[in-house]
Amino acid sequence: MLRTVGEHLGSPAGADLAQRVRIGNVPAANTRRAERRKALTVQSSSRWAGAITRASEDQYQLGRRALNARIGSLLRAIAAIEARLAVPPGSSVRRGRRTVRGYADHAERRAKQQRLQILKSELQQAVREREHGRVRVTRGGRRLLNSRHHLYDTAPGPKPLTETAWQAHLDGWGEQWSARRMFLTADGEAGAPFGNYTISISPTDGSIALVLPEPLRQQHANAPRGRYLLDSAAVFAHRGEQWADRIASGASVRYDITYDPGRRRWYLDASWSTVKKGQQAPVPSLDVLREHRVLAVDVNADHLAAWILDPCGNPIGHPHTLPLELAGVPATTRDARLREAVSQLTHLAQLHDCAALVIEDLDFADARTTGREKLGRGRRGKAFRRTVAGIPTAKFRDRLAGMAHHAGLSVIAVDPAYTSKRGAQHWLNPLKQQASTGTTTTVTGHHAAAVVVGRRGLDCTARRRKDGPRQTPTTHAPRRAEAGAVRPEDRTGPAVPTPPSHRTPDRTERTAPGRTTRSTTPVVRQTRTRPPGKQPPHGPTTVRGPSNPNQLTLFGTPDMANPGQST
Repeated sequence: MLRTVGEHLGSPAGADLAQRVRIGNVPAANTRRAERRKALTVQSSSRWAGAITRASEDQYQLGRRALNARIGSLLRAIAAIEARLAVPPGSSVRRGRRTVRGYADHAERRAKQQRLQILKSELQQAVREREHGRVRVTRGGRRLLNSRHHLYDTAPGPKPLTETAWQAHLDGWGEQWSARRMFLTADGEAGAPFGNYTISISPTDGSIALVLPEPLRQQHANAPRGRYLLDSAAVFAHRGEQWADRIASGASVRYDITYDPGRRRWYLDASWSTVKKGQQAPVPSLDVLREHRVLAVDVNADHLAAWILDPCGNPIGHPHTLPLELAGVPATTRDARLREAVSQLTHLAQLHDCAALVIEDLDFADARTTGREKLGRGRRGKAFRRTVAGIPTAKFRDRLAGMAHHAGLSVIAVDPAYTSKRGAQHWLNPLKQQASTGTTTTVTGHHAAAVVVGRRGLDCTARRRKDGPRQTPTTHAPRRAEAGAVRPEDRTGPAVPTPPSHRTPDRTERTAPGRTTRSTTPVVRQTRTRPPGKQPPHGPTTVRGPSNPNQLTLFGTPDMANPGQST
């Protein structure tokens, strides 16, 4: 019965989508949705018709966004090729802060000129389609459509195929084609029984009843009001209590029923919005989030490196490494592993009382578009581009934002520039020394990069504080460098001393203060000679001496310095 209803509704859904594409990019009031819904009601019902027209509008808007992204991708690729074509082959030109390299030889240059003409032609066609409001949409996906156009080439097994193998391939492909193009989606309704009138699920026994389309009611209805009661029961293993509480209160719930031909199973998904229509979820300010601990995450191609940071930007505890093997597995497996990694991150943040997760605002769209022009050539360039393509930046960001919201956590995205470089330069060695005896986890440069990411989210500098006393932390107040500034250690009484004169004294009068510590030791002036030609700097010339390393800790409070090389 599910297959019959899905195929019956799939045909009008495809026709309505084609009609919406022909209407083009018009205001919402001119989409003629009421007319299309009235025509679809005759073939199904008013609620099924409303779900079909809403799905067609969402699909059209998604196609528009994809077309705009395609145009932006073509523009970036054209700009990169034109910049390199302007440079003679085998040479490079300095343009601002970056160096533009020409192509290796004239043969590669001619090939890129042909590639540039193709890209410009595709750009003109894409811009023309956007101006006319046309989009390219395939119900079921482009990959399924390509398989339909090349059935013999996509058939499994050695070629040539036998008649039996060819018939089995046709039957299997036909089942997959019909399963991907069925329509079994019902929007929820607030105040309706169990949150949805079209597809109703009882919270007591999980029984499922759906409203049949008008042409199928007389022949297949087995329940009152043109409904069909399924033999199977729905069981929600994940967030089932939230679903039961929602439908008990009369809130709306949307249901999607899909079929997997490979496993020969039917799946029912329930979804709902946690925010009322027209409202936005409350987002805490950065100042509030920075008063609590955060979980800093560095995203890599095969794993996630994470570390807990306190509000002062100091790493706490041990590093965490979460595996994320996504290469060479099906799309469903990749999605499941990504969800599992995000679940581990949220559980880790909740375990350590973190208020937010800090990630890099990564977007490799430009790198994927101009990868062949900017990421190197040959085997090494291909390997690097393959690594970049394997990092799930967009999906990870979307999954993390949604799952963190349900877990009561916030997400802070920071600038990813030089995080690995600053981490290896300022944090890798101290973190190795700290974790050498406390944990078996090997500290890598990715963990150091995660620390830099977390410090940026907390509005701290990437580098560690140097050794020596400080009156003001460098992470919160800039160093006073004015010529007439007077430091606290230069004060000898309650009155503020006058700024020193800029007159250059004689060599016998040039003095420098003695080394000071954190104690209240008075400043001692001592006379020393300078070599000829060396003039003292203007302003105070106080020299700070090294502090006692036994009184300092590696990751202490903000008024404590971190050990490092003496200055």
